[in-house]
Amino acid sequence: MEERVTQAVNDLETAPGEEVAAETIFVASQWKLIWWRFRKHKLALISSGVLIVLYVIVAFAEFFAPYDATRSDKNYIYAPPQPLRFVDEEGGFGLRPFTYGYTGTLNMETLRVDYEIDYSTKYPIRFFTHGDPYKLWGLFETDLHLFGTDEGGSAFFLGTDKQGRDMVSRLIFGGRISLSVGLLGIAISFVLGILLGGISGYYGGTVDVIVQRIIEFLMSVPTLPLWMGFSAALPPTWSVTKTYFAIVVILSLLGWTGLARVVRSKFMSLREEDFVMAARLLGANELRIVFRHLVPSFTSHLIASLSLSIPGMILGETSLSFIGLGLQPPAISWGVLLKEAQAIRVLNEAPWLLYPGFAVVVAVLAFNFLGDGLRDAADPYSR
Repeated sequence: MEERVTQAVNDLETAPGEEVAAETIFVASQWKLIWWRFRKHKLALISSGVLIVLYVIVAFAEFFAPYDATRSDKNYIYAPPQPLRFVDEEGGFGLRPFTYGYTGTLNMETLRVDYEIDYSTKYPIRFFTHGDPYKLWGLFETDLHLFGTDEGGSAFFLGTDKQGRDMVSRLIFGGRISLSVGLLGIAISFVLGILLGGISGYYGGTVDVIVQRIIEFLMSVPTLPLWMGFSAALPPTWSVTKTYFAIVVILSLLGWTGLARVVRSKFMSLREEDFVMAARLLGANELRIVFRHLVPSFTSHLIASLSLSIPGMILGETSLSFIGLGLQPPAISWGVLLKEAQAIRVLNEAPWLLYPGFAVVVAVLAFNFLGDGLRDAADPYSR
């Protein structure tokens, strides 16, 4: 017993100067133990910070975006990214960043606009500046933006698209839909997985057989064709909001099977434990046993499983929108933005249209690393 306690103390990383006694481990809550173990996963900690930053940015997209996502400028069609500079062409250094302007000329041979840096126009970057008006969350009307330029200037750090719209702004607004799809989809999958998996594992017998056959059938069908079939059935006249929620429901109806399997296995291993029998003897009804005793006993495992499932939802929405069966313009998501980069000719002229793909990779990797860290922290046998 002493060896196990010593090993547990060694496994728990504490802050400098902080010591964890064996007695502290015995009285520590489950969440405290998980936090101690989670802090050892530096990559998971970094990923959680990245995700917090991403969700804060998309939650206040109107403020962080320098321009309105639908604002177009015919003078900057497929304009390349404008580098952020601190040193001007003459070698002068300044603490305030700036960008140089562009001059565009139509190439009569390629019929495309060639842009050259205009070193005579210098646009300083202003912070907490006034720009395009907006209503934050549809409630607060303002025109304050995190950064921007003076009137007449431009700050296209990631270039523009075929209508002269700023890619930074569209990338931020697109993240609002793509990242929220994962959370809303997982919320629905969580309810279905807990309900059907719990019923299957708690009651067993015929109920278990029926639920498991349904799960096996859904898991045997190729995911992408099934998504395509459901998405193609959506009426093309639906609004962006209706299509958005329909995509969320479609992804959720196909994403609960893995969680249901996890819940079923946990219920089957815990339903005969002493604390469940004691609850029955005390007269607790089945709903109270399930939601008050069984589910909380492996909540940490559920959180880890859910965090690993969110990337699948994000990739599902991106894939459907990319092939034209998901969200459609004027909706803005990372999949919709990537659809504009399908043509080789367009990609050759404006490779910066692929930046939404990098955003998808960063978000998916961050969720995967976070899920790995939570899974290891929730598993008492991991090392």
